[in-house]
Amino acid sequence: MRTRSVLFVLYDGMDSLDVAGPMDVFTGANAYAARRSPGAAPYALTTAACGGAPVRASSGMTVVPDADLNAVGAPHTLLVPGLETGPQGDFVRPDVVTWLKRHAPRSERIVSVCTGAFQLAEAGLLSGHRVTTHWSAAEKLTRAYPRVEVDPDPIFIRDGKVSTSGGVTSGIDLALALVEEDLGRDASLTVARHLVVFLRRPGNQRQFSTQLRAQVAHRSPLRDVQQRITDHPDADLSVKALAQRASLSPRQFNRAFTAETGMPPGRYVEQARLETARRLLEDHRDSINQVAESSGFTPEALRRVFHRNLGLSPTEYRDRF
Repeated sequence: MRTRSVLFVLYDGMDSLDVAGPMDVFTGANAYAARRSPGAAPYALTTAACGGAPVRASSGMTVVPDADLNAVGAPHTLLVPGLETGPQGDFVRPDVVTWLKRHAPRSERIVSVCTGAFQLAEAGLLSGHRVTTHWSAAEKLTRAYPRVEVDPDPIFIRDGKVSTSGGVTSGIDLALALVEEDLGRDASLTVARHLVVFLRRPGNQRQFSTQLRAQVAHRSPLRDVQQRITDHPDADLSVKALAQRASLSPRQFNRAFTAETGMPPGRYVEQARLETARRLLEDHRDSINQVAESSGFTPEALRRVFHRNLGLSPTEYRDRF
């Protein structure tokens, strides 16, 4: 079995879970392979920091690296964790960027977790690529690096040899996707079960659900409406029905809901129903017609919404995810 070297770049201020999560995934994959073929080790894991000195993560945890970053070369898979913020309010470590410019282009896979994307962008590794980062830093990444196509929604994006993820736990999802590519789906599912995480969230799953992306309404009746939409996507969620529930006229409701959540009620309902349909297609064997009914769509409306938002039919989505 081929052994792939995986290098985790460490530095002061990094998010410790950005390293620990993916490292546990690759370690679990090694255990999976060894159970099937004693002695097999598909991943050789190394941590390295400039100078080889211990680093202090943003959580206060001290991590001792295996090696001096300046003494190691390009690995098969390079992983750069995120940084809370540096002294200048940025997400870049100049010494890390210098090393990346020299060595990263020779790696077969370049991976960032959270704001680690800023390190890659500063090193010129993301130009022309579609990437993601933590939702709170996406606008800043877009402004700072106009040649990088930033999509703040997905939990991770794979574009050629470059893979970027949204933040913290999404690094685990990305690592599981890499394991699936290398060792197969059974390996990634086995590791996920061992870590007690979702079996595998698809990369294009949004960082936030509809409720989290929208603002929470100030008024209790509107918050109740938001919860109603989430809990009962197959109910009558017309503006008239929702307005009646909020004790407002349809016109008042439409204006108030949009003002307080930042999203028109029709759009909010569609996105909540789409999330329900995606979850049913990923986790259940119901027919497409049953999925449509459970999520509040007609079969034809379900197909239109999937094509408009995801570029896939419901059947294609299920086959893929």
